[in-house]
Amino acid sequence: MNSAYLVFDDGRIFEGQSWGATGKTFGEAVFQTGMTGYQETLTDPSYHKQIVIMTAPHIGNTGVNKEDNESGKIWVAGFVVRNPSPLSSNWRSHKTLESELIDQEIIGIQGVDTRAITRHIRDRGAMRVGIFSNLNLSREEMVVEVRKIPSMAGSNLVEDVSTKNTYVVEPIGQKRFVVAALDLGIKNATPKGLSERGVQVHVMPSDSTLEQILAINPDGVFLSNGPGDPSTMGEVVETVRALLLEEIPIFGICFGHQILGRALGFETYKLNFGHRGINQPVMDKISGKVEITAHNHGFAVQAPTDKEFSTVYGRGEVTHVCLNDGVVEGLALLDRPAFSVQYHPEAAAGPHDASYLFDRFIDLMSQKVGA
Repeated sequence: MNSAYLVFDDGRIFEGQSWGATGKTFGEAVFQTGMTGYQETLTDPSYHKQIVIMTAPHIGNTGVNKEDNESGKIWVAGFVVRNPSPLSSNWRSHKTLESELIDQEIIGIQGVDTRAITRHIRDRGAMRVGIFSNLNLSREEMVVEVRKIPSMAGSNLVEDVSTKNTYVVEPIGQKRFVVAALDLGIKNATPKGLSERGVQVHVMPSDSTLEQILAINPDGVFLSNGPGDPSTMGEVVETVRALLLEEIPIFGICFGHQILGRALGFETYKLNFGHRGINQPVMDKISGKVEITAHNHGFAVQAPTDKEFSTVYGRGEVTHVCLNDGVVEGLALLDRPAFSVQYHPEAAAGPHDASYLFDRFIDLMSQKVGA
């Protein structure tokens, strides 16, 4: 087994062994706190250009199956684990995790202290990082290469992951509504969750115009999750502002939440090390209920959490906050049918505490149609 190195842009280097494909790869270092759901993490487009460190020590136990992918490929730039399982033990498994990484040319590293790596990121913040294996490079040369890559702040990555052509996910059972879903990096679980509620989902490219969206006569518009810096998405923000004037019900999650926040006039900012995992506590400020939720975001919306706010579209409020650090996790307009959350109500894998948010979207569309 070849030596491999995880190299941070501050010069810190962790030595382990190669795992998956070999070579070199670069991205933003992020840690993911879920104890399960590694297949969904790997195939989530929101992780584009990121090297994911799994904090749970034992990864790969259940192998890889054909049902749990969130997209058509693995999107992470690299994968870091402590102890990969040598066996796959699950009735749905059709191959090992390492063989899937090799087949898709995803470079990984094993045998490193992921707890120490996580503490390093928490102390120093999100950094650029590289994985090097089976290469004859000095430590100094590896650090220099890592420092050449662009940072996540200012990166426009949505075009890389968005569909190029509209496709339709048909409703399960009777068709109740039509939704235009702007694909900013959408997960398969999202249109599935809507289709289960009788929604015909038109998944549309991120650069779809107002006219193209209105052409399908949607009952609602969904703004998906996705990668990159929301401050680079000026055209999408302007499209959402035009949709708000049309008073079409809007529901955004994760990156879509940040887009809605910017459409309302708020700034977004980069978190020190982000929220990633399936065990993040969020409080619904309206009900006081605490939900355990699935997160994957490195940016957040700067909005007042202690009072209503005013926008050109009417009054609004922060509906949810993270109990770990007070980050804004939900927004809603009070005079128009639009709301968003920073987390993933479809939660695949993860808790289902927030699945009711899909039903809230259905209720908004029902009220609009009824009116």
